[in-house]
Amino acid sequence: MGAGIIGKAFYIQQVQGKYWESMSDSLHQKIQEIAADRGTIYSDNGQMLSTSIPQFDIYIDFGADGLREKSGKRFKENIDSLSVGLANLFKDKTEDDYKQLLRDGYRRESRYFLLKKSVNYRQYQALQKLPLVREGRNKSGFIAEVKNIRLNPYQMLGYRTIGLDRENSQNVGLEATYDTLLKGTPGKRLVRFIAGGVAIPVDEAADIEPQNGKDIISNLDIHIQEIAENALMKMMVGNQAQHGTAIVIEVKTGKVKAIANLGRRPDGSYWEDMNYAILPTEPGSIFKLATMLALLSDGKTSLDAPISLDGGHWTVNGRTVNDAEDDENANNVLQAFEASSNVAMAKLVYAAYKDHPMQFINHIKKLGLGNLTGIDLTGERSPYITQPGDKIWSATSLPWMAFGYSNLIAPLSIAMLYNAIANNGKMMKPYLVSDITFDGNVTKHIDPVQTRVVADANVVKQLQTCLYGVCNDPHGTGYTLLKDLPFKLCGKTGTALVANGSHGYADKIYQSAFAGYFPADNPQYTCVVEIVNSPHSHLYYGAAVAGPVFKEIAERLYTLYVRRNNQIQYAALDSLKSANKNYNYLGAANELQIFANNFGIKYTSDIASSTQWAMLSGDSNNTGKLVRQTFSSNNSMPDLSGMGLKDALYLCESLGLKVNVKGVGRVAQQSLAFGAPVAKGQLINLVLNN
Repeated sequence: MGAGIIGKAFYIQQVQGKYWESMSDSLHQKIQEIAADRGTIYSDNGQMLSTSIPQFDIYIDFGADGLREKSGKRFKENIDSLSVGLANLFKDKTEDDYKQLLRDGYRRESRYFLLKKSVNYRQYQALQKLPLVREGRNKSGFIAEVKNIRLNPYQMLGYRTIGLDRENSQNVGLEATYDTLLKGTPGKRLVRFIAGGVAIPVDEAADIEPQNGKDIISNLDIHIQEIAENALMKMMVGNQAQHGTAIVIEVKTGKVKAIANLGRRPDGSYWEDMNYAILPTEPGSIFKLATMLALLSDGKTSLDAPISLDGGHWTVNGRTVNDAEDDENANNVLQAFEASSNVAMAKLVYAAYKDHPMQFINHIKKLGLGNLTGIDLTGERSPYITQPGDKIWSATSLPWMAFGYSNLIAPLSIAMLYNAIANNGKMMKPYLVSDITFDGNVTKHIDPVQTRVVADANVVKQLQTCLYGVCNDPHGTGYTLLKDLPFKLCGKTGTALVANGSHGYADKIYQSAFAGYFPADNPQYTCVVEIVNSPHSHLYYGAAVAGPVFKEIAERLYTLYVRRNNQIQYAALDSLKSANKNYNYLGAANELQIFANNFGIKYTSDIASSTQWAMLSGDSNNTGKLVRQTFSSNNSMPDLSGMGLKDALYLCESLGLKVNVKGVGRVAQQSLAFGAPVAKGQLINLVLNN
């Protein structure tokens, strides 16, 4: 029996050996995917919005032939210098710790020993120059497994719209919409599994290289996005609102230049947690534009038609429609629209369509408000338009629809409607991506798409008159807010009571809205702002909450993009000698003193020698003054006007801000307003002028 066993063992080893070895290899080898490099998402001016950066997991094969030959001579000769290099590079262990770690791995002959995870590219380059490692994989045993991680350089800015490709989590935004283009085609390689289930690449096998993903060029303008985000943030924090959105669209094309979405987190901070721009809600009075479009298109009224507001209260079928205020001077339809009268809209629609409600509802559907917008963004939810036969349809549904209730419409759909009026009736499909590129070459260009004409030219002109009156006529609900602007705009305020789940309307939660376009004489941008306030908020009217956000966005965009000569001209230093030239310089106190002395500027000063910051101001006819300045460190934005770039950078970076600079000279404009709350990682744009 013993002889038989020995003979069988000899037969298996010598005769069948190659067969069983190949069988072993087939059981322990597997084809594994090699991930392709994911494409980059860019803004319209080429700034990276989402990109991939490589990270490396470093392993050591202590069973490598080159490492163990000649009784491990190569390993023993390099372990000291290698340990010093690793300690200096990673700074997480001492050289003695690394030496012991390497000795233990060598002693156990570990085939896939994990040395370090998540090594960045610079560290990896430095690692390759260390003793032993620089001799190559076969001699050193060092193996680098590369993986890509996704990075949003601007962090919160547009985060929900751009999205982030996350492992083991659902993608959102452009990352999800264009995932198949961005991710490319994975490659393949042969790996061998060893103890512990670790996979080691088989060197002699030919890999199939992956095809990298395509890049996409978005329509997002990072400056407009930052303006919208900051303006929205300021109001959200100041009014402790629940969530809000601000949308900016280019009138002629439908290109979406910015979508800001902010939701309040349990700790009271705000984050881009949901894309509220594409979530339907009851729009409130900003829907009255659609109401007027239907009435005027069907010839049911005219702007100069007289109408009674019944003291701001009108009862229909047992329910009372109320106006926020009774405007006794609103005597016709135009003035009633400007004053945002619920009573006027309800009376007009009820009288015109009570016997044929579908005639009014079909107008809403023809405008596309009952459909998805079609924007290239996943997650858009379907709107809801109430109609006869629905469970919630009642005798009061029609008049309440007239002023923005009973329907659920996304802010982006409202933006499409207002943009169509700004574009003389042509409704444009909103879109976020203009080009698909590969290796720098455009493989697909996406052109603007006109979806429909919303009304004839005469009706559109009348609607433009209505929106102009809201903002520029004393009857208008936006007049007080906007009367001091150096340009005219058109828009509509809105305030809607919104339900709070099972609590219904009892919590008095109001949605504040402002929708419009600017400038009135040559519209360039459409903007919609919707903010859902906290329960029982004291400040909730559209003109008081959403209006200031709209105003700040419009004012900033007009200055930066619309006005032809948007460069503020500052006097050169030698022009201080001319008559009546004022000057204000802000900066380090000692440097301002040197500056004034070198340019012969006379000034008085009572600041101490220890003063850090000062303001030098005056004019050419009088002696200047050097006055001490202090900057609060309570995370609010200081006024940087007149400050040199070096000092401005110091202050901004001390607040944890990321700074983007345009121009030369001293600060003329800052994107974060003076006194605005700031957070670490937030972006600020500084415009400099001589």
